[in-house]
Amino acid sequence: MIDFAELKVDALLVSGLSNVRYLTGFTGSNALLLLTPKSETLFTDPRYTIQASEECRCPVQIVKAGSLFIGAARTIGRKRLKKIGFEKARLEYEGYELLKDQLPLGASLKPLSGIIENLRMIKTQDEIARIRRSVLTNSEAFSSTLALIKPGTSESDLAAELEYQMRLHGAEKPSFETIVAAGMHSALPHARPTQEKVAPNQPLLIDMGATQNGYTSDMTRTVFIGRPDKRAKSMYEAVLEAQLAAISAVRAGVTAEQVDRQARQMLKARGLEKEFVHSTGHGLGLEIHERPRIGKRDKTRLASGMVITIEPGAYVRGFGGVRIEDTVLVTNNGCEVLTPTSKDLTVL
Repeated sequence: MIDFAELKVDALLVSGLSNVRYLTGFTGSNALLLLTPKSETLFTDPRYTIQASEECRCPVQIVKAGSLFIGAARTIGRKRLKKIGFEKARLEYEGYELLKDQLPLGASLKPLSGIIENLRMIKTQDEIARIRRSVLTNSEAFSSTLALIKPGTSESDLAAELEYQMRLHGAEKPSFETIVAAGMHSALPHARPTQEKVAPNQPLLIDMGATQNGYTSDMTRTVFIGRPDKRAKSMYEAVLEAQLAAISAVRAGVTAEQVDRQARQMLKARGLEKEFVHSTGHGLGLEIHERPRIGKRDKTRLASGMVITIEPGAYVRGFGGVRIEDTVLVTNNGCEVLTPTSKDLTVL
């Protein structure tokens, strides 16, 4: 799985908790994992003694006093490991300094990037099943909330209801802070819910995701309160065309940037290219943002088993925004759209 010789290290210290969970099954909030060509050792603290013994697929060391880095450094010394790789994007500087100070004489650290994240891009059948369930829960929560949307309801109240419905349908938590953006507020791609009230004849953008059995989902729908005007309808149609074009391009072997280009070309034809200010999508799984990034310069080749989002949008200051997003499974011959929620223009 990991080619230590190619990496030119004797061991890899995994500190990202999502990576630890992927490799061991451990779901606690404090852990390190030391990997060598012949062994795996999880380090955690006494709060997780029982949990680690039940969840972990490898030997566990409980560090009873001090930092986990101290326990890991002792094991590194005992195993006489010299070159230790670490996750440079996951390890905080304070932890790096402590680890460096505790290493035995002659041992050194080597920064590495994306080793476990690259493995995680291709989902197993069990992971795909968990994502399917999360996607369904997310859509059920949206459907249950849709009937409650009416003029005078605040963005914050709707966000709270969506997250409540997620839990009622089996989610552990939202995958991220739920976005509910009404009217001109919808022109902010990552708007945070406020006390702003939903008003008639305005767009309402909802971006939501559920986490269930550890795995995330992501969906955006833009609905209209009252009848949308001609400009709003045209923008919605343009974004939907872009989303469908990008989905049609998804298949094993194409690059992420090729998929992104399809969405941008459709919006350019509608005069909305400059209003599309983010990437077309991203991978998801144990985390809401994983590799690959479906963006302009990402040359990652899609492969069967990847799960990604397709989410083009257009945002106009002083008017509002539209985004449409599905969770999609890459297959050899194309893709499967996992999100069951309709993308037809919805007028409430």
